[in-house]
Amino acid sequence: MKRNVSQQNEYAAGMEDWKEFAETTSNLYGVDMSVLESNFDREQKEYYVLSSRWAELPTSCLLAECAVVKELDMHVCTVEDARGVGLSVGEDEGNGAPFDFDVVGRSYADEDDGGGLAGPISGFVGWFTVDFKSRTDDAGKDVAQQIPNPAYLSTGPEMGYTHWGQQVFHLPSAIPLLANQTTRIQGTLEMMRTKDSARLYNVCLRFSSSRRRTNSQNRDGDVLMKGKPGEHTLFN
Repeated sequence: MKRNVSQQNEYAAGMEDWKEFAETTSNLYGVDMSVLESNFDREQKEYYVLSSRWAELPTSCLLAECAVVKELDMHVCTVEDARGVGLSVGEDEGNGAPFDFDVVGRSYADEDDGGGLAGPISGFVGWFTVDFKSRTDDAGKDVAQQIPNPAYLSTGPEMGYTHWGQQVFHLPSAIPLLANQTTRIQGTLEMMRTKDSARLYNVCLRFSSSRRRTNSQNRDGDVLMKGKPGEHTLFN
């Protein structure tokens, strides 16, 4: 999960440019551009607000422990396996891959020494890791050549700069963190390959948020606030 400035400012700036252009066109040439405004607004919103962004994030942007949403064994995975994340077989939707994050708000007592996080939660971030190791599948573990020195590749923020970076999925509205309270974000993620490119995926995030006192030991009880379930789809 990521802490960053919202992309809403870029979207708003694009719409301000449009309004200035439409007004100038009307005054100078008498041409009414209002018939195109809704399409332009949709295009700008999809690009600035509803699209993921490539980024190189410092670890300070991460507000919760990461979660694995998909694992692939390249020796045995199929085209169906690579078609997406959290999809039903042969379908373009499914139950999604679950995630459950706890984000601890800054404590009043620890404010001077940096305890907790100031937030807010403004999005999700994803990256991949790769293990180069001996085969563990039933078909190959006893016959394939063993790798005596396994290697591990991570493209996460802890590695600094990498060729791949990370993909950031901004939320339309940030979720604030409150002092002495833990914000829980739980839901599912779906990724489905686009119809136009086998290399691109659309992402659908369904989630809800709740707050409890940080010293509470009951994650499902002692809830102080529970937000409405939300759905956020990002296009590539």
